[in-house]
Amino acid sequence: MIWIKPLVIENIRIAFQSIRGNLVRSVLTILIIAVGISALVGILTAIDSIKNSITTEFTRLGANTFSIQSRGTRIHIGSQPGRTMNYSYISYTQARAFREQYTFPSTVSISVLATQTATVKSDTKKSNPNITVRGVDENFLTIAGYELESGRGLTFKESFEGDNVALVGDALVKKIFPSELDPIGKYISVGSGKYLIVGVLKDKGSGFGNSADQIVLLPFSNVRQYFARPSMNFRISVMPKSAQLMDASMGEAEAVFRNVRGLSVADDSDFLVEKSDNLVRVLLDNIKYVTLAATVIGFITLLGAAIGLMNILLVTVAERTREIGIHKAVGANSRSIKNQFMIESIIIGQLGGILGIILGILAGNGVSLIIGSSFVIPWQWMMVGVLLCLVVSFGAGVLPAIKASKLDPIDALRYE
Repeated sequence: MIWIKPLVIENIRIAFQSIRGNLVRSVLTILIIAVGISALVGILTAIDSIKNSITTEFTRLGANTFSIQSRGTRIHIGSQPGRTMNYSYISYTQARAFREQYTFPSTVSISVLATQTATVKSDTKKSNPNITVRGVDENFLTIAGYELESGRGLTFKESFEGDNVALVGDALVKKIFPSELDPIGKYISVGSGKYLIVGVLKDKGSGFGNSADQIVLLPFSNVRQYFARPSMNFRISVMPKSAQLMDASMGEAEAVFRNVRGLSVADDSDFLVEKSDNLVRVLLDNIKYVTLAATVIGFITLLGAAIGLMNILLVTVAERTREIGIHKAVGANSRSIKNQFMIESIIIGQLGGILGIILGILAGNGVSLIIGSSFVIPWQWMMVGVLLCLVVSFGAGVLPAIKASKLDPIDALRYE
């Protein structure tokens, strides 16, 4: 076993000499392999980044929350049981009735979207028309995962009486107020109303390319007055006091809201009660198809790389026929010749794999940078890339290695 190590080292040295001697073809083959691996690792790294972003964004809504949302119009035809329901939205009256009737140990919040295209003005500056305005109550910050940078939150009185007060996001404050000016106690104009800033929200970052800090939170009763529109759809969010109470809390919530809706025992529920992680699960389930497609594309590219690598090694065998004859003439057997070409193939494959992994990580984390997610080091996909390169290079090197090992030494020495 002692003689194996020097022989392997010698084969590796000869392999690098051959790669340098056929530099153009070797570099092209390495690049082909690198493209395949970078496509695979890059796309899968980007998908991991998107998964992290999705999970992070929805975790901020609260790990133990669920919401009641409208299901839309349900139509019963013919002799089917039940009756036609036309609740395509949750009204203010229903949302408030639920909050008053729901006595389970939980925190309940009701909110409504006013607009996503508002322009907010201070005395000297104004924002772009891309500010989200939402009507909320005093419990919204707790359930939605917002924290205060300065000031205070809304009170129960302000929420239900519709006072002209506002909570503003950190990014919006930086746009419409000079950096040295404390916004607490200052006034802003939103739509046709003027509001006193009572709190500034902590920087929450961005997800999916959108900033969660370009937002204004107003009392929902105020939004009903200044942003009134037909069929205003309210959202009810509930956070049980304990995660163990989630199922019981959801069951109680459905029963209470069925009563609020006026549904009979024979009627189906015309609304949805969903955990905050349900949407995450749906999105992640859909992303797995993208992962499958990316994997297939990567394998197809690697197949092309394997063919290219096999081709360059076959050409190398033809060019080095005389060299192979000399090696056999001085005592090299078929096995050592075969190992030499296999090692050369594996080295080219691994060089391409390393380059591809580096490019793939950079490309994948470029997506992370765009969507504001954290830097991802895909250890799993890096290992997969290394193993794939090993398999590809081994498979591509078998035929040329066998061909080289079977050359007749006399014919090889006479080859020109």
